[in-house]
Amino acid sequence: MSFNIKFWLKISLINLLIVASLGVLMRYKIGFDFPYFSQKNIQHAHSHFAFAGWITHALYVLMIHFVLKKLPLTDTKNYKRIIIANLICSYGMLFSFSYNGYSTLSIILSTITIVIACFFAFFYFKDLENIDDSNPSKPWFKAALFFNIFSSIGTFYLAYMMASRNFNEHWYLASVYFYLHFQYNGFFIFSCLGIFFSECNTIFPQFKYDKEFFKLFYMSFVPAYFLSTLWAKLPIWLYIIVVIAAFIQVFAWIKIVKAIKIALELGGTTLNKFQTYLFLFVGIAFTIKLLLQLGSTIPAVSDLAFGFRPIVIAYLHLVLLAVISVFILSFLYTFKLISVNTLTTIGFSVFVIGIFLNELVLGVQGVAAFSYIVVKYVNETLFGVSLLLFSGTILMVLSQRKKSLEI
Repeated sequence: MSFNIKFWLKISLINLLIVASLGVLMRYKIGFDFPYFSQKNIQHAHSHFAFAGWITHALYVLMIHFVLKKLPLTDTKNYKRIIIANLICSYGMLFSFSYNGYSTLSIILSTITIVIACFFAFFYFKDLENIDDSNPSKPWFKAALFFNIFSSIGTFYLAYMMASRNFNEHWYLASVYFYLHFQYNGFFIFSCLGIFFSECNTIFPQFKYDKEFFKLFYMSFVPAYFLSTLWAKLPIWLYIIVVIAAFIQVFAWIKIVKAIKIALELGGTTLNKFQTYLFLFVGIAFTIKLLLQLGSTIPAVSDLAFGFRPIVIAYLHLVLLAVISVFILSFLYTFKLISVNTLTTIGFSVFVIGIFLNELVLGVQGVAAFSYIVVKYVNETLFGVSLLLFSGTILMVLSQRKKSLEI
């Protein structure tokens, strides 16, 4: 059974368009009067579909693409079934969360996606065993899939609290952040780094991979979870470990950046100017993310950050949009895993500009909130930015039908 990589990646672009559409709807409801749909339900649909329908779907397909490049004769029928099942659950959650919020159907569908993740990990681990251990991507993918499954502990504990009605605010927040940390810092980031290192020598011919890159990120990953729980007044010994973990991640990233810099000096890059700007955007965003993590180890900064919603939203969007989404799209664009033409480039440019403006406006709103200053027309501005993101996405989707402007 053949597995059409480009077809499934075009589906991922359509899913990104749906995510952007929900973002526009939420921003419109905040800035203007729109009585239809529950804002909370749309928010749940937006986040669940962004995770499962856009990012997870795209990462699964790119990881399958990696295996097929190394093992062309791999039987893909199980992967195809998993991808279809994940999409069915994603669309199911999109509608069930939109109309009913956390209903029985929504919970069943989200639970099935965890089962699907287990099946994907099972088959993928079997195929990874046939790939040489010297391949730099192998440990990143193994860790990513483990973190994907492990993150479900957070959701199961949330379900337990709801079922038993034994609700504790601190444990609720700890469970939510547990799931988020093991998803976007674990599954998403480790997958993206695995995908990046799989083609790093294509982009930078003189790049020298160091196994320390993975070891440093891996050993610091679990302690870094407690960066999200500093409000819980951690014991001093654990706080020290958390601070060290934050420093280690920055140090590991510096080592990767230095290796890229040396590779550029020795052999340059195969990227064109636009592609270079895209990966530079991702690199700067990831650097900011790690520095913000490090800064959050200062208690006063942490209290401020977790106390203002715009700051939390800005940080989540920084990771999920500026780092993960732009990286995935940059990879698809650079290696022509989607149709690349003038319209694709315009749409991608608009999308990235929208992300930058979104972070800028949320950042200004958050900083102003420190002094309890109300920024005028901020909701209307954010609605305009969401339209920009939507416009960029729809151009990218439409570009997949353009054949005459291929570049």
